[in-house]
Amino acid sequence: MAVPFPIFASATTATTSHQSLSLSVYPRSFPRTNFNVVSSSSSRPSIRVNSAASPSVDAATAVDSDRAAASDSRSKALPFRIGHGFDLHRLEPGYPLIIGGINIPHDRGCEAHSDGDVLLHCVVDAILGALGLPDIGQIFPDSDPKWKGAPSSVFIKEAVRLMHEAGYEIGNLDATLILQRPKLSPHKEAIRANLSNLLGADQSVVNLKAKTHEKVDSLGENRSIAAHTVVLLMRR
Repeated sequence: MAVPFPIFASATTATTSHQSLSLSVYPRSFPRTNFNVVSSSSSRPSIRVNSAASPSVDAATAVDSDRAAASDSRSKALPFRIGHGFDLHRLEPGYPLIIGGINIPHDRGCEAHSDGDVLLHCVVDAILGALGLPDIGQIFPDSDPKWKGAPSSVFIKEAVRLMHEAGYEIGNLDATLILQRPKLSPHKEAIRANLSNLLGADQSVVNLKAKTHEKVDSLGENRSIAAHTVVLLMRR
């Protein structure tokens, strides 16, 4: 059956889904309107309307631009920042195993340029990441002989200084150590207390977990140790 009028999508009858539009029948004299998706920084798509009866309108894009400009002006004064850190070291005989500044009895330790404290390195990277700064390897390169065998507390103190200089303090910190041996249960509180002291934070906002790697790959075979840290920085 022939259709006497053109059929095209109607803005007024469009469903809430971005994937479907209702169809309506309009007389030939009705001004045809085309809808084009406009890329936007927001998750909600913007629509630009081009009509023969009206000039081009792009209000959504203008609003997005204003929001972006406002966001840029506030970027240095964010109420909080979140950072993630990761580190991994190979375990070898003949090295001390230092975790969170605490010497842990074990038959092997971390082979590294500094003292190889995987937890403190990880925490430093989390803080630097939250501040939008380069990682620990760029600020304290292992090519610099002055960091050879350096205690990782030096790196933590510098990260804390940069954090305070930017106007932030620790909101809370959550760290996970991954190693097959030794068991860290007897040492966790000492590690947490020392880490809190280095950060200048109350122990109640510093959390520490330890996991084995179920004897899988180098971590599970006692050939390496790894750590993850997530940190929340709050505006002072």
